[in-house]
Amino acid sequence: MLAAMSEQTESRKQRAARRAGEFPPAPEALAVPVLDSHTHLDITVSEYGVPLGSARSEPGWRAPQSRANGGSGGPADDPVAAAIAVAAGVGVDRLVQVGVDVESSRWGADVAERYGAVLATVALHPNEAPRLADLDTALREIEALAGRDRVRGIGETGMDFFRTGDEGRAAQEESFRAHIAIAKRYGKALVIHDRDAHADVLRILDDEAAPDTVVLHCFSGDADFARECVRRGYLLSFAGTVTFGSATALREAAAVTPPGQLLVETDAPYLTPMPHRGRPNASYLIPLTVRFLAETTGADLDELCAAISATGERAFGPW
Repeated sequence: MLAAMSEQTESRKQRAARRAGEFPPAPEALAVPVLDSHTHLDITVSEYGVPLGSARSEPGWRAPQSRANGGSGGPADDPVAAAIAVAAGVGVDRLVQVGVDVESSRWGADVAERYGAVLATVALHPNEAPRLADLDTALREIEALAGRDRVRGIGETGMDFFRTGDEGRAAQEESFRAHIAIAKRYGKALVIHDRDAHADVLRILDDEAAPDTVVLHCFSGDADFARECVRRGYLLSFAGTVTFGSATALREAAAVTPPGQLLVETDAPYLTPMPHRGRPNASYLIPLTVRFLAETTGADLDELCAAISATGERAFGPW
């Protein structure tokens, strides 16, 4: 009873902390740099602000490279620059900013051109597609962004049977197939959102002939599904969910994923790893997920970080 009450109290505290926008403390820095393969800087800084407050007060603060001003770094009060710097301070030196609609895709493409630490992907989220009055026009806008040099992926696209019912699945599938075609035309990685739709995602990829690089964002399947994706050459990206106590199937999936096909991500500001579940997430918390994966799979931490970085650059190209 006392344990249950303690858990309920802690859960209330975590919910309150999330509402207040309180980021968790910074973890110990990684010795070998690693990347965050999937983040939403736009949502993070607009809803919660800069992780850990002002980055200028953090040890090792250094403005990141900015392509807009000759590499001298963004302004000290730029929240995106500050968020990048906080991540770099713990060894997360590269980020992939992911689009979910036309507006966020355009924002991400622009940010990637300003900051050397950021690459972008562009897409319509599968839950966005059924809501659009003119899907074709939105897809044309995504394709116009796809040709930009710092846009290195098409995503997140895919299928989501959790939030979208039967009435929206045709639009989701139409959008997914269109994104696959864009990825192939431009030679970009395909970043997939798959929620409760494993079989249909594979069916559509088979129908369309998948691009050379496919990333299963926030991998949510079990070991059997992981083996099927690995066999096809896909990359599996694990988020903070793999650290949750109930995520035995995810840990088993990670254990059967070769280091050369494994990525890590935050999906920030969501899916914060333990022990901070429920609080805002940001790229600087990647070390918690990487260390957890190393411990649970028996991998050497430095070797795992090096493998993740190599896989990320193989998927998205050099930063």
